[in-house]
Amino acid sequence: MPPFEALKQARSQGLDLVEVAPTANPPVCRIINYGKYLYQLSKRQHEAKKHQKSIELKEVKFRPRTSEHDFSVKKNHIIEFLQEGNKVKATVTFRGREMAHRNIGMQMIERLIQEVSEVGVVEARPRQEGPNLTAILATNKKTAGGKGSAPAPRAGAPSKVAPAPAKPAAPPAAAGGTAAVVPVKSADSSGTSGG
Repeated sequence: MPPFEALKQARSQGLDLVEVAPTANPPVCRIINYGKYLYQLSKRQHEAKKHQKSIELKEVKFRPRTSEHDFSVKKNHIIEFLQEGNKVKATVTFRGREMAHRNIGMQMIERLIQEVSEVGVVEARPRQEGPNLTAILATNKKTAGGKGSAPAPRAGAPSKVAPAPAKPAAPPAAAGGTAAVVPVKSADSSGTSGG
């Protein structure tokens, strides 16, 4: 149908003539309500964005003289970020005379990479950028938790333990004798729990 006839037909119905496939030969047009079409298109795009998970780049900063405890706390934060699916930028910042001992920072970054290797992989190798030594870690695809997996427990968090079975009552002591001691088995980690 020629374009002018299609336009005349669209106006007679109170609708718009919209070109939906301009690259086709001949171009494809539809007679639709253009305002409604735009609204539905924006709704579909909004729904698609809602189901996307944006990956953030988290930064964890170290110093060459970071203590052992602070190192382990920051390492645990990095592990949490990686388990959530984010990327982590580990930075060792040098100030003043610390620049003479860059090898300490490199050893710290290499140690960090080894200790988080179960959860994350190195996306960008450690490199010196001015006073900062940086490395970027990403989630290890093999160990990335899906929707059905339970999150890993936080370090230092109490773990859930099945309650121990009730102890059987001791038999009454014989007259004039001593009470018998009955050993009670406790639930071990290899046993099955009833729940």
